[in-house]
Amino acid sequence: MATLDLRPLSLGELLDRTFFLYRRHFLLFVGIAAIPYFFFFVVNLGTALIPYIAHVAASDRIQTPSVTTVTAGGGLLALLAVFVGGVAFLFSTGATVYAVSEIYTGRQISIGESLRRVRGKTGIIFGVLFLSGLIMIAGFIALIIPGIYLLCRICVATPAALLEDLGPSDSIRRSFDLTRNFAGRAFMIYLLYIAMIWGVVAVFQFPFMFLLAVSAKQLQFRILLTVLTQLGNFIGSVLVAPVSTIGFALFYYDLRVRKEAFDLQMMMQAIGADPMPPPITGGVPSMFGRDAS
Repeated sequence: MATLDLRPLSLGELLDRTFFLYRRHFLLFVGIAAIPYFFFFVVNLGTALIPYIAHVAASDRIQTPSVTTVTAGGGLLALLAVFVGGVAFLFSTGATVYAVSEIYTGRQISIGESLRRVRGKTGIIFGVLFLSGLIMIAGFIALIIPGIYLLCRICVATPAALLEDLGPSDSIRRSFDLTRNFAGRAFMIYLLYIAMIWGVVAVFQFPFMFLLAVSAKQLQFRILLTVLTQLGNFIGSVLVAPVSTIGFALFYYDLRVRKEAFDLQMMMQAIGADPMPPPITGGVPSMFGRDAS
């Protein structure tokens, strides 16, 4: 597999390369996201269908648990959904970072290998996200802008933790060091990610939610729309989830190239080995945000 050319990237090139990797390895990244999010989908769908199941049972005069029992059951499923979603996020984030790292250095990796590499690392990822959450809360309490700024400064903590084998606090400090003077780029990646989320909601969920709100009178039709809404949520989550992780993993490498001559380190490691395959640039360099010089 050809390696990506190691050089400082402009903002436009960074975003272009993010989508280039996503398109080129679409099944890999979507597969990583789909496996854990499938369990979230099942639990979320079950939670959404509980009121309809209770209604059908009551209308058919079937002996059913009380409303309190049904509500309690729904609450337990909601807690389970939060837990499963959290674990899914840890695995999908870590596996995507490892996949990008292998692709970046010219190696191949499968979905299974990516997920297996996360085993034993979920605690570190959770620690990074927990500390990041505390920092973000402190920033947003101060005011919105400091919270956004801090979010942009800790954006490469997870890649640093996984790829450099750092602890949660060390990876946070590492992210602050790497992103100094480059928080604006992180903000643009977040902005792109948010725009994609809204686009996915508009395409995969909003039509069904709208019909559910204004025109669904028959119970069977409401159930169908509820299932389609949750299915749209699943598809949208799987499609969007890898984008920000790929972008920030590439951003991590770009910062190391800029500040630590990571490209020269890779070249030195290749001395005496087989020649590296010709690089691929990931698309035509973009004029947007050209600040590589």
